[in-house]
Amino acid sequence: IMERSTDTGHQFTTIYGRNLIGELPNFVHRPYLVVTMPDLWDKFSRHFDANLAAVHLVNTIDGDALEASLGKLPACSSVIGLGGGQAIDAAKYFAWRRRLPLFQVPTSLTVNAPWGHRAGLRFQGSVRYLGWVVPEAVYVDYDVIQSAPPLLNRSGVCEVFCYHTAHADWKLARDRGQMEAKWPYDEQLVAEAREVMETVLRQVEDVHAVNEKGIRVLTKANRWGGAAFHNAGWNPRHIEGIDHFVFYALEYYTGRKFIHGQPVCLGIYVGSLLHNQRAEEMLDAIRRVGVDIRPEAMGITWDDVGHALVKLPEFVRQAGLWYGIAHEAEITPEFVTRVRDRITATFGPWKG
Repeated sequence: IMERSTDTGHQFTTIYGRNLIGELPNFVHRPYLVVTMPDLWDKFSRHFDANLAAVHLVNTIDGDALEASLGKLPACSSVIGLGGGQAIDAAKYFAWRRRLPLFQVPTSLTVNAPWGHRAGLRFQGSVRYLGWVVPEAVYVDYDVIQSAPPLLNRSGVCEVFCYHTAHADWKLARDRGQMEAKWPYDEQLVAEAREVMETVLRQVEDVHAVNEKGIRVLTKANRWGGAAFHNAGWNPRHIEGIDHFVFYALEYYTGRKFIHGQPVCLGIYVGSLLHNQRAEEMLDAIRRVGVDIRPEAMGITWDDVGHALVKLPEFVRQAGLWYGIAHEAEITPEFVTRVRDRITATFGPWKG
């Protein structure tokens, strides 16, 4: 595993500490652009000075809309991404298009986007990973992370637990003769990803507590996973599968936005059940870390989930997603009822 780690490329420089946002104006290239969200700007704007060229408040990650916004931005010498996945990805896009130095400051650990080279944008409702940028550094401020709602931080485990279902999908594709020629099954990649995942599984209590140890555990895992797409030659097979496809389908059929970890963790459990591999263990880990995957906790219904799951085989084919259990499973209303019963038994009936 250690040998493979040196083979699979660079991981982004990551700095831990406190008062890291307040230090940014002292060293980022001037003038600078801040890309963030309205509520976060209200909270952190006091840290920035007269060298601020502009603030872009993110309200969409639609690629065409971001391109239109780009033309309205003033000249600047660097970009600061401050926020969750949407702000981080928009900052990547602007830095890439303007060829500017980038400094990333995640305000929660919801996704691995701060450590990935491409921006996950939407084009006509479909996800497309676009661009290339390596930040000067990613700044993880303990106080900032701990001030975020705990669910946002805990939900970041989805980007690591999903390796389990990704590996099962990749192996299935190999066994069915449906494996892409450009992505031949690689046991070393699988082993490396599995070790990252098992490290987090062994420390879910710290991740749940969002203590300093838990922040470092999850950050290190997502630092590895964020860079893994590029570092494996743009191969997503060892890090993503039906887990994310369930999320994409829910987003597509409901038209809603989600806290990333909830639908992905739901997809991890669904995929584990369909593969008949460690399903109850993964569900228990999701519960222990504190990610509520009941539909009501996501602002949707079991009917919404049932529709997305039954339509999943059709969805993955239409979207051109890589082969896995979603392409061949017969997902029936009875299966959805089984999923509902087990999740309800684990988390309890919804009382919100």
